[in-house]
Amino acid sequence: MFTGTYTAIVTPFKNGRLDETAFERLIDFQVKGGVDGIAPAGTTGESATLTYEEHIAVIQSAINFARGRIKVMAGTGGNSTAEAIYLTRAAEEAGADASLQVSPYYNKPTQEGLYQHFKAIARATKLPIVLYSVPSRTAVEIGVQTVKRLAQDCKNIVAIKESGGSCDRVSQLRAALGPKFCILSGDDSLTLPFMSVGAQGVVSVASNVIPREVSQMVKLFLAGNAAGARRLHEKYYPLFKDLFIETNPGPVKAALAMMGKISEDYRLPLVPMAKNNRDTFRATMKRCGVLK
Repeated sequence: MFTGTYTAIVTPFKNGRLDETAFERLIDFQVKGGVDGIAPAGTTGESATLTYEEHIAVIQSAINFARGRIKVMAGTGGNSTAEAIYLTRAAEEAGADASLQVSPYYNKPTQEGLYQHFKAIARATKLPIVLYSVPSRTAVEIGVQTVKRLAQDCKNIVAIKESGGSCDRVSQLRAALGPKFCILSGDDSLTLPFMSVGAQGVVSVASNVIPREVSQMVKLFLAGNAAGARRLHEKYYPLFKDLFIETNPGPVKAALAMMGKISEDYRLPLVPMAKNNRDTFRATMKRCGVLK
């Protein structure tokens, strides 16, 4: 089961290349923070601007630096089924614990197309697969019945990262899929609401910055301490929201740079935050106690 907190970890660059020293420090920070795993080479890891070679290198480095202390849920999705299979097989060979599979973007497949896409990937690997439904970025939602069909027909499709913004949909997924299928929130601000109706954790952007706090919030709720979890949610809710004041991963990379953990280095078409948003975000980080 992939319950708990998985950090959608950034890809730190320096002079346009993967900064392996910073990446190792970030992963150590996650381990010390008590997260259950990391998800490299996803949206937050700027996968869209990585070459195939870089994509695989990021995953391999994450596995090497994690050293079995936490799980590695490798982002290996794509809008081409052949590409997704290629990256997934590479991640399996590298030693990943699971594959995070975003729904194909831009080409807008039908639900049958989504089913055939994910089924082909599942049959090409022995890795557990976590589906990733994020219609705001991909223009298509993985329908509840499609998820159910995939879970029934592909035994290694075991979870979904749900980024549709709807508690109703989480309730529908839980009712359709039963207790063994894992549902993870894909939005930090909705982690607690989603868990209240059946989700079992989060693939988090915020835990790049506050791994211990996000992990503790999830653990408290799973242990039955909803009030304690809610207190952490309320304290860090402004941070959860302002991490998306501009397109992710702009704000989270800015936050890590302010904390002295990485160089604030992006790849076009991503650019540094606008000054007014940066000022607002810095004030939020100070108000939440992340910066002094």
